[in-house]
Amino acid sequence: MAKKPDTADRKKFLAKAREQLLETKNKLLGEIDSELRAEREGNKDEGMDTYDLASEERDREINFILSDRERVKLKQIDDALERLDDGSYGVCESCGLEIGEERLEAMPFSRLCRDCQQDQEREAKSQRRFDDEPNTYRKIGSTDADDESA
Repeated sequence: MAKKPDTADRKKFLAKAREQLLETKNKLLGEIDSELRAEREGNKDEGMDTYDLASEERDREINFILSDRERVKLKQIDDALERLDDGSYGVCESCGLEIGEERLEAMPFSRLCRDCQQDQEREAKSQRRFDDEPNTYRKIGSTDADDESA
């Protein structure tokens, strides 16, 4: 018979998870702030030639993509903190079972248990494979003779 986790241990784990999430969030916000400051200082450069301007524009695009990723990560962290507050943290949103503590330590904003995550990834991979297959349908009314003459 499996041993039921001690509620005191679970509370300790949840407090540690909250601390880790808040630490990650503060670190991420600090990185975003320093990137914005560096970008503002970089915009003060005058007399740049076309190549410098193009390079700067490319850097801005890369930073925009990175900041999108950072925004997504911040949203995931905020969602996990909300789940901690409402008591649903650590419960798989697909099957309703508890997510393993090891998984939550590695990915503190995880919403799915390992099995459900694997199922979702397999389904997504299968869908991508289907979307990437070349269109094997023929035009309506075409024959092999039409294909040979083309």
